[in-house]
Amino acid sequence: MAASSSPAMNTELVIITGMSGSGKATVLRAFEDLGYYSVDNLPIELIPKFAELAKSAHDIRRAALVVDIREGSGLERFPTLYKSIKRKLPTRLVFLEADDAILQRRFSETRRPHPLGTKISVAASIRQERERLEPIRKLADPIINTSNFNVHELRDTIHATFGEDRKRAKGILVQVNSFGFRHGIPPESDLVFDVRFLPNPNYIPAFKEKTGKNAGVARYIRGFPQTQEFIERISELLIYLMPHYIEEGKSYLTISFGCTGGHHRSVMIGSEIRKRLASAGYRVKENHRDIKK
Repeated sequence: MAASSSPAMNTELVIITGMSGSGKATVLRAFEDLGYYSVDNLPIELIPKFAELAKSAHDIRRAALVVDIREGSGLERFPTLYKSIKRKLPTRLVFLEADDAILQRRFSETRRPHPLGTKISVAASIRQERERLEPIRKLADPIINTSNFNVHELRDTIHATFGEDRKRAKGILVQVNSFGFRHGIPPESDLVFDVRFLPNPNYIPAFKEKTGKNAGVARYIRGFPQTQEFIERISELLIYLMPHYIEEGKSYLTISFGCTGGHHRSVMIGSEIRKRLASAGYRVKENHRDIKK
């Protein structure tokens, strides 16, 4: 008779981290819904002990905890600690973030102070927090940008990604971004496509103040043969790649399309690719980062 599996083989630990205001509390509740033993803001020094207890406990098969900027200077030790824990039991690091403007709006709406205090502005606190979390962000998979998620969509994403009943065939969540190269490439991007080779509507006076969401602008861009060929080829490539990413275990994929300012070509192409992937049966979110800049 084969020996029964040890607790260590059955235990999974998920560590949730990321930007303040990005939805960590919502995500932790989603893990609780899935039956994870969940802890918020566990001190850094206690994480190895928590991992050991989860590993040895017969009644804890899945556990989740939040670690974030509230740890203060102790957060600098987290990358080394995380690598050590990952060698001992299956561990995933989920990093949540959102665009600066979205985070500022969320703090304004809730009227809650930023964890870094009130001596500097919220905008400055967000910049400082990004810098301090960057070494941790580099270790994470998945990285989820919650800018366009409401509470229910964020919860459903966690359920679809980590729930035991998820369908692996279409289990990946795709984020399609548009952006302007003059504002920088979105750091969360897994795949980046440059569409600046397409004719630019910005030079047509009637289109200059409009965006790729406008029917006339979209029709103009779509009217060139290279646009049609690009859309077809990229759609075929992405639909070919999706099963391979899923097979690798990837549950969240960010695809970014960039033009000069992020107003016209990238917006139109991103919207079209989102439709193609959705028609192929994938869950897709669409985000136009620089459309209002």
